[in-house]
Amino acid sequence: MKAEGDKTMELAGRVAIVTGAGGGLGRAHALMLARHGARVVVNDRDGEAAECVAAEIANAGGEAMPAAASVTDEAAVAAMVHAATMAWGGVDILVNNAGILRDKSFAKMDLADFRLVVEVHLMGAAICSKAVWDQMRERRYGRIVMTTSSSGLYGNFGQANYGAAKMALVGLMQTLALEGEKYGIRVNCLAPTAATGMTEGVLSPQALAHLAPEAVSPGLLALVGDAAPTRAILCAGAGHFAAAHVTLTEGVFVGRGDDAAGRVAAEWTRIDDRRGEIVPAYGFRQAERELASAGYTAPTMAFAR
Repeated sequence: MKAEGDKTMELAGRVAIVTGAGGGLGRAHALMLARHGARVVVNDRDGEAAECVAAEIANAGGEAMPAAASVTDEAAVAAMVHAATMAWGGVDILVNNAGILRDKSFAKMDLADFRLVVEVHLMGAAICSKAVWDQMRERRYGRIVMTTSSSGLYGNFGQANYGAAKMALVGLMQTLALEGEKYGIRVNCLAPTAATGMTEGVLSPQALAHLAPEAVSPGLLALVGDAAPTRAILCAGAGHFAAAHVTLTEGVFVGRGDDAAGRVAAEWTRIDDRRGEIVPAYGFRQAERELASAGYTAPTMAFAR
């Protein structure tokens, strides 16, 4: 299944799992990966939808298998990974795309709906990532993409549950990227804006007309290829691509005196000044800077990273 205009298929020989691929963005991802040579496991809770997308790939000359499973079902996910490994030798790429919405203002939101959204988005991604992690480490190669959202990065009214889960995926990505680096595993986030069942009724019909899922999927290729970055947050929609970053300002040292609380408030403008901000290479970079500001010069970590 050759990609139009490509002299070579970048993902030839790679095996990819795309969750929630029975329609919408997941389907677009699965079709795009197949066009670039990947063998694709099309996962969806709806087995019939998964079969349709797998058949669509096969009819176009690609290789695909359907996998009906909820990403929150550990046994079913393990079986899906086992089937892909038995058929094709292993899993190289995991795209954690499956998700649901239960939008309401926080005042009206049932905590059961909060838990459900976190369970599907966050725990579903963790379960799927854990299912492929050991073999990626052993084979010293892997590409994992978490699907985050501007709702998590920046907030959106009525999406406290969804936003919390999506920002949690950024934290998961940051740590897995660090832990997987020496094993050739690269982990990134994709923050899509697309016309799917999840955005219908949230965005206007006029806006949705410009937000085809197929306009997002090209960005996925950059996150799963051999030259993929790691710890990137790629925002994509309507053919536009941008990178988001979690940054740290230079800050101000105020000490621990009795007036510290008042000084923090008084220095807020300088504390919040974004000139000279950095993107920390790891979480403890914050502690290192804080201790250095306080005059501490000995090694910060109790053990070598």
